[in-house]
Amino acid sequence: TWIADIRSLYDADCYAEYYESAPEFRKEKADHIKDVKKKAQSIGAWALYEKARRLGGISREAVYNLSHAGDYVLCSVDDTANSNIQVGCDLEEIKIFHEKLVRRYFCEEEQKYILEKGTEEEKKAAFYRYWVLKESFMKATRRGMGLGLNTFTIRCTDGEAPQLVKMPEDLVGTYYFKEYSLNIPYKIAVCATENVFGEEIQKVEL
Repeated sequence: TWIADIRSLYDADCYAEYYESAPEFRKEKADHIKDVKKKAQSIGAWALYEKARRLGGISREAVYNLSHAGDYVLCSVDDTANSNIQVGCDLEEIKIFHEKLVRRYFCEEEQKYILEKGTEEEKKAAFYRYWVLKESFMKATRRGMGLGLNTFTIRCTDGEAPQLVKMPEDLVGTYYFKEYSLNIPYKIAVCATENVFGEEIQKVEL
């Protein structure tokens, strides 16, 4: 898993350089975005994938997933190029605590873990921890938000790897999680169908 700061892409000339090196489908996606920051996220995520692939000597056939939030982009790649592997990753900037969202969409066990935290800061951190775990799983299944946040349950225990304890009814398989922590106000999680993750997240300069 690789991460990069994209603030250099907020400069028009730098953005143009990375834009020109992107494939047509990525350019078209960026062209439909008006916000400068979001355009940089889209192009920056692809630039990170390409750089990670080159640095790691990874095949273009390898399964990968991208995410972006705030000033950062994230990329997880299966460097074995096993087409049967499924992988999803998510990155979220820690902002406000959405208690209504927790009560409406999260499962009972997940709600309890978050809402029983002692302080607002602890609740906020727990909420975003769950958010990236749940989104990484949904992306790994290749169904995305079509699954629904309350169709599966992830058990979080402090000091241990998260576990998927309830699966969507029509889904089979085993999924594993890896969390990464950096000295930035973001939560990062990766989900895959193989329990082999890089111990450290790789930081890349764009």
